[in-house]
Amino acid sequence: MYSICKKCAVSAAWGGLLALILTLLTPNLMWADGKKKLAQDLDLAGKGSDLVDVIVQYRHAPGNDNAAKAQKHGAVIKNNLELIKGAVMSVPADQVSALADEDSEITFVSPDRSLQSTGYTDAFTAVSGDLAQASGWSGKSVTVAVVDSGIGDSEDLKSGPASRVVYSQDFTGQGTDDQYGHGTHVAGIIGGNGKRSSCAGCFLKYQGLASQVKFVNLKALDRNGFGKDSNVIAAINAAINLKTKYNIRILNLSLGRGIYESYTTDPLTQAVEAAWKAGIVVVVAAGNYGRDNSNNTNGYGTVTAPGNDPYVITVGAMRTMGTPTPADDVIATYSSKGPTLLDHVVKPDLVAPGNAIVSVLAPAATLDTTAPQTKILVTAYQLSGTGFSSYYFTLSGTSMAAPMVSGAAALLLEQNPNLTPDQIKARLMKTANKNLIVYSSYTESSTGITYNEESDIFTVGAGYLDVNAALHNTDLASSTAGSAKSPTVAYNSTTGQVYLLSDSSVVWGNSLVWGTSVVWGTSVVWGNDASGQSLVWGNSVVWGNSTTQGFSVVWGNDASALSVVWGVDAFSTAQSTSVLVNGDQQ
Repeated sequence: MYSICKKCAVSAAWGGLLALILTLLTPNLMWADGKKKLAQDLDLAGKGSDLVDVIVQYRHAPGNDNAAKAQKHGAVIKNNLELIKGAVMSVPADQVSALADEDSEITFVSPDRSLQSTGYTDAFTAVSGDLAQASGWSGKSVTVAVVDSGIGDSEDLKSGPASRVVYSQDFTGQGTDDQYGHGTHVAGIIGGNGKRSSCAGCFLKYQGLASQVKFVNLKALDRNGFGKDSNVIAAINAAINLKTKYNIRILNLSLGRGIYESYTTDPLTQAVEAAWKAGIVVVVAAGNYGRDNSNNTNGYGTVTAPGNDPYVITVGAMRTMGTPTPADDVIATYSSKGPTLLDHVVKPDLVAPGNAIVSVLAPAATLDTTAPQTKILVTAYQLSGTGFSSYYFTLSGTSMAAPMVSGAAALLLEQNPNLTPDQIKARLMKTANKNLIVYSSYTESSTGITYNEESDIFTVGAGYLDVNAALHNTDLASSTAGSAKSPTVAYNSTTGQVYLLSDSSVVWGNSLVWGTSVVWGTSVVWGNDASGQSLVWGNSVVWGNSTTQGFSVVWGNDASALSVVWGVDAFSTAQSTSVLVNGDQQ
């Protein structure tokens, strides 16, 4: 008897286990008909006619008939959820089951459950900030000097009751507070701790990459986002003088203007070089002129100063596409492209998220009062409450990408305080993600203009910022100031080819570890070896025979293509292309 049933016993036992698993996984199927559409954790007992918030899902998108049935049972429809063919409703507790029974279109009713903070936004995860945070890096031992429109008071920029802004100085005559709103937003991207978005009902935590850095606030842009060379240079000089006292290791410059002379003589670029040589990592926005085709260059040759200096880290902007993975991210069409005017330096050096970035709001600042469309709904980060946020708003531009890199540099310096600016730059460039989407396009809804982009060396530089990869890399480039200078390129008008010029004094000019194939990679640099030089670009669309007009702009001495605009995201009726805050920029 037992020998016959051994195999049967196993099958029976497995069948019983399977039945148990199915029972546990589908408890609602075991309920009485009146409750089979209700989620198990929908607590209605003893609540009588008290309203409960529920999410009701339908077989088809709900219409007027469904709404009428819901209202018959005292329901108040709060919002449609088209994505799931449902709606959020407040329904008397003692009517929920009756409503589910009466409307045969209803498939399931669940509570509008509270969500805890995920801690991660799209931009945060796109550069692996979540992995860096999980490893405990916060930039707590590093100070970043922010030369901008000032830094306002915010809980997100404090450590307990104490502000992490350890020093402030004004160079505009308007006081150290942020009357424009740009500098506070930038500071939040670098090191906001997300306190105002950390709550039981919060959906996303808006924090910077280095959430415990300290700040030195050097205000050089006025209440309208404008300034002068002299103000910025004075601010840079102050950063150098205060370096030792406040442990300033990084200088963030989310600003720019046109190029009118070589970086070797421009006083602004000479100032950033002085900071670099003093041991400060200088991070600069590339500019927002990538859509400028006024000289038939498709936006090439539009990087602004001081981002044209080969010492500094110049940053372009990427779109995260609203997803946490960087795999689908593409270049923002407004991100300025190299090579630089006059000197033909390869810029930007790398790219980082810069489109529709949420960060700290400076209440009553110009951007708060004149650009309400940039504010985010409270419900975008906190499920309870209505209206617009008093703590956060969105901006787009390379101004938002640069502080991402500043935050990353702070983490590297926390990990290894002995790293020099050149070692930081080389490591960030080498470890940048080079597996980018090569071709992308975006059609602007207001104009119908389509912008076609290519992820080449003059658009994305060495690639997409990857914080975790940089933190796990141990390669040390030369510590000498200038050893990681961005390379220059030369143009051969006969062949239509553009070449990287070899420089034995630069780490990726004479090193197997830091060679061009490692730093830029085949995904962002194309072509074969020609005449002993690395071919950057073959028959170029930009510098080919069909666009000869562009020669005098990109390769000649004409620098009139760029107008003087301080604060690359500044509002200006005279330079509307620099306004990137209305949600339609990509």
